[in-house]
Amino acid sequence: MILIPAIDLKNGQCVRLFQGEMQQATVYSDDPAAMARHWQNLGAKRLHVVDLNGAFAGEPVNEHAVRAILENLSIPVQLGGGIRTLETIRLWLEAGIHTVILGTIACRDPQLVKEACRLFPGRVSVGIDARDGFVAVEGWASTTTITALELARQFEDVGVAEIIFTDIARDGALSGPNIAATRALAEAITLPVILSGGVACLEDVQHAQANAGPFANGGRISGIITGKAIYDGRLDFQAAAQWLHDAP
Repeated sequence: MILIPAIDLKNGQCVRLFQGEMQQATVYSDDPAAMARHWQNLGAKRLHVVDLNGAFAGEPVNEHAVRAILENLSIPVQLGGGIRTLETIRLWLEAGIHTVILGTIACRDPQLVKEACRLFPGRVSVGIDARDGFVAVEGWASTTTITALELARQFEDVGVAEIIFTDIARDGALSGPNIAATRALAEAITLPVILSGGVACLEDVQHAQANAGPFANGGRISGIITGKAIYDGRLDFQAAAQWLHDAP
């Protein structure tokens, strides 16, 4: 299991939202590339980036900031937000993104995800953002009638690299991650699952690691995305990442 720092981009700045509300954004840096270097220097093995404006617009918006991050890093970068066509997927992978995260389009057009996995094996992850267990799309502005598990099961055995599961109610709230729901998802599917939303302290990281599996079906919790806690200083990223590295 690895700890993955998050950079959320809004209007070219590095921000954190509360439960996905664009109006409740706290700006942490005007220089996302410098922030990305900071996490890499503290030992991050991967960076999670979200184009928040793109998630609402349905197309890339913060391309300049993303490209600046890529130019400054040597670690893999995974990117989500506004990636809804094969052309956009190709654009980002050719730009240097290691893994694209498909969210809204995974719910709207599962066949596109399967085609992307065929064209770009190992380079496509699916982001499942849940509100009360049901998948939310369009930058979390709309909630569907599809459960997280129903959506995840559509992408087993098609080449998806990972499922990134976020409990929206926990995101940015520092209330602790929904480990029970994340574990239940990982136990029910064969794909690795990354936990996202609510991590507030080292104990949350330790609790997640204790519930990581692998489980009988081969599924596991493979990583933890952390955002607000490492920006507010509640979680020492370097210490937590090292703890995970040393954990049995």
